[in-house]
Amino acid sequence: MLRTPRRLPVVLTGLAVALSVTAACTPAPAPAPVASPGVEPSGDVELWHFFTENEAKTVDAIIADFEAKYPKVHVKIKGGEDDTKVVQAIGAGTGPDVAISYSTDIVGKFCATGGWIDLTPYIERDKVNLDAMPPVVRSYTEFRGKRCAMPFLADAYGFYYNKKLLSDAGFTAPPKTLDELTDMAKKLTVRKPDGTIQRAGFLPLWGFYENSPAHFGPMVGAKWLNGDGTSAVGSDPAWQTLLKWQKDLVDWYGYAQLDKFRATLGDEWSADNAFQKGQVAMAVDGEWRMSQAFLRGQAPTLDFGVAPLPVSDASRYGAGYITGNVIGVSRTAKNPEAAWALVKYLTMDTQAQVKLSNGIRNVPTVTSALTSPDLTADPEFKTFLDIFANPQSGTTPPSAVGPAYQETFQTFLDSYQSGKKTDLAAGLSDVDKQVNQLIKLAG
Repeated sequence: MLRTPRRLPVVLTGLAVALSVTAACTPAPAPAPVASPGVEPSGDVELWHFFTENEAKTVDAIIADFEAKYPKVHVKIKGGEDDTKVVQAIGAGTGPDVAISYSTDIVGKFCATGGWIDLTPYIERDKVNLDAMPPVVRSYTEFRGKRCAMPFLADAYGFYYNKKLLSDAGFTAPPKTLDELTDMAKKLTVRKPDGTIQRAGFLPLWGFYENSPAHFGPMVGAKWLNGDGTSAVGSDPAWQTLLKWQKDLVDWYGYAQLDKFRATLGDEWSADNAFQKGQVAMAVDGEWRMSQAFLRGQAPTLDFGVAPLPVSDASRYGAGYITGNVIGVSRTAKNPEAAWALVKYLTMDTQAQVKLSNGIRNVPTVTSALTSPDLTADPEFKTFLDIFANPQSGTTPPSAVGPAYQETFQTFLDSYQSGKKTDLAAGLSDVDKQVNQLIKLAG
């Protein structure tokens, strides 16, 4: 099951470069004229997506529904295709008509380079109501006024906890604040006689599973970019609040001890996942962790609970990180009208969104699907629906440099948590300088 790339923006460095290269080397074809309203789409459409196994079967079922609604359109599907392959194919002029990307971080690049076409003329012609999507979803599917993407499904990040371990330690509820998380992490940690970690209450290292500044940022309401697109990490005090908290907890454990413990843990996407094995009592993760493909299938006896992320200020409780998959029409699309019909169906049709969510177990991105009685929403999944709907939930904004601003930040954080760099304010200021230089070069 192809999962890892959708959760790790750091894999996209080469992709950002590839987009720039293909944009420079391959002239974009003239945009096809938009047909008059009411013209029925027809012809062949090629769709590439990254899903595999059961998730791919869900996509196949939805495409069958689409073809039943539009009998003059035939969709050719290629699964297991990552963003790099899509970009290379578009650059070579052989790209698909429609592609689904696993990362919102690429939207800025796709829009800026023209890899995906601006969908605004189609949206305006068909009077598509974009307000049917929550504001955070609209924000990560457009860039500089250009809407080259639509949301396919979303992910919401929350907090997982081992109910038995918490109960054995005397806790009746998960932490709501960072201070509570610190206290519980320490009390839930078990060390061997030689001081090495046997079980971590919470493993705070950046780079462990889903631990990233993007996913933790909503804990403190941290800001990534200023209104002009420049870096805000050095000027927003919320980042210092988050990073000082994380570093204090790392120092309590001891960086070397944490690093040694992390090296013994299983792969995030395997049945040996540390939370699923009880080696970590609490963890940040997305809604997909609950699915039959992971926790409920790999650790069916684990008594777990889910909650919103712990926060620095109680008024923020309920917020989390929001991201998702995005879909667009390639600039090399041979049948843009039918391609747009497919995109519109997958992203705006209520029943299609509900069926996709029930099959893949990600969050729908239109309000009508979120409230549909047909949506399978057990109490745990509802927690993530609430996080998704929380107005204080945030995402990583699109940028002309793709995920490079996050990667630059992550490089500093790796040095800071290990103690190689000690001046937090100076380090964040340097991150701003590096990111702003990248943005300047991107134009």
